Amino acid sequence: MSVRRVMGIETEYGILQPGRPNANPMLLSSHVVAVHAAAREGTRTRARWDYDDEDPLLDARGFHLQRASAHPSMLTNDPERPAPSGDGPQELARSLVEEYEDPGAANVILTNGARLYVDHAHPEYSSPEVTGPLDAVRWDRAGELVMLASVRALASTPALPDVALYKNNVDGKGATYGTHENFLVDRAVPFAQLASRLMPFLVTRQVFTGAGRVGLGQRGERPGFQISQRADYIEAEIGLETTLRRPIVNTRDEPHADPDRWRRLHVIFSDANLLEVATYLKLGTTSLVLWLIEQSEVAGVDVGPMLAAVDALTLRDPVSATHLVSHDVALTERLELADGRRMTALEIQGAYLDAVRDALARTGAEPDDETRDVLDRWESLLRRLAEDPASCAREVEWLAKLRLLEGMRRRDHLEWDHPRLAAVDLQWSDVRPERGLYHRLLSAGAVETLVTPEEVEQAVSHPPRDTRAYFRGEAIARFGPQVSAASWDSVIFDVPGAPTLQRVPMRDPLRGTEAHVGALLEASPDAGSLLKALGT
Repeated sequence: MSVRRVMGIETEYGILQPGRPNANPMLLSSHVVAVHAAAREGTRTRARWDYDDEDPLLDARGFHLQRASAHPSMLTNDPERPAPSGDGPQELARSLVEEYEDPGAANVILTNGARLYVDHAHPEYSSPEVTGPLDAVRWDRAGELVMLASVRALASTPALPDVALYKNNVDGKGATYGTHENFLVDRAVPFAQLASRLMPFLVTRQVFTGAGRVGLGQRGERPGFQISQRADYIEAEIGLETTLRRPIVNTRDEPHADPDRWRRLHVIFSDANLLEVATYLKLGTTSLVLWLIEQSEVAGVDVGPMLAAVDALTLRDPVSATHLVSHDVALTERLELADGRRMTALEIQGAYLDAVRDALARTGAEPDDETRDVLDRWESLLRRLAEDPASCAREVEWLAKLRLLEGMRRRDHLEWDHPRLAAVDLQWSDVRPERGLYHRLLSAGAVETLVTPEEVEQAVSHPPRDTRAYFRGEAIARFGPQVSAASWDSVIFDVPGAPTLQRVPMRDPLRGTEAHVGALLEASPDAGSLLKALGT
């Protein structure tokens, strides 16, 4: 029994040009991607993103949405476009703007195995695949440094615009942008069971994963403070969309792996977290609930009573409950269940924790250290949130932000609709340490950390060693000019003298690791030698 599985985080960052509120965010985002490609990587490869195996319109409920019927925002597998020309940051950024018909096609594959690109007018960092929540924290934090490097590079280049980037999910004007989690789940689990058993957990986990937000309603039209930035934008229980009628459970069936073995659970109901414990528990607890759901179908373990306890948590109206939980900073609102009972979000979370612990006892398996730590932290937080929420401010982001805002309100006699509070909410998530309020708390030791600055800096340039991201990142770092394209499940090489492009498939996310191909990479002076070794 383990919390470990293949997982990752995608984060779209908020973007502004100081002094120009109407600046085109698509063009600004293209500059962010381009200048990082030139400044951080040193040299720019011509590798593009390979969309061949992507199909964002395949629905896990068993049908395929016709492309003509899909909203344009759902068509994430845009055709590849010619790579831009130019060498330096200015030329590269300008070429992205001038030569790309769609600036959103701007894309960089990083040496740490991650993807940096423009998605829906925002720069997005998609972390490499990792196998546990602590590594997820490391490579998610690495994304913050990637974005900071772009901000610094743009600020130092007079010909390019300054930008401010925010690791948040709302712009204060009614728009939201996503932070998505991805978990590899065994295909043997029926999707309907997966969705129904996970939904009450996702609705209520906001109590320790929420990033906090000033304003109630999508446009913040009502004064107040709420737990989650994304909750007010949830409008459906289940669905394929990610930008319209956003669902609690997304049905996109795009595993980026062998579809006969796995499905990818794509969670779009999530806040961007700066507090490391929040990110750690967000992924760790979700992985444990997925483990519980998988047991009877995958491992043949009799966890019927535990699954029955989970099934009994079905909410009468999950969408309304999502909003209620987010608006309930007292953590006392009782949600109506399908069977007529009423439970608080903390009680529902406690029931999930009990079910996981009971299933663990039923299997007789000994949890590894990371799993034990997630379980203990989950239990501790639920208890302390019920007894003394303020004691959790070092670990729970919405409480850390609320404490800061309440201090301002008391000192300056401010109501919740005062614009200064909204400004502080935005400044909280500024990636620049000298501007971001979270970073001030971090410097003061007011929040708990799980990884060291050295580990995060290492993760900026180097991939995880225990997933296929290792091969992707190392291929870009070692043989960049000979990599034509890459995706989550393939790397395509263009070797001089070879008659065709050569694709290396990576359908198993747990192959292509350092243990698997590290020696081959070390022994290969060029991509041709590597491909020959792989072929034998």
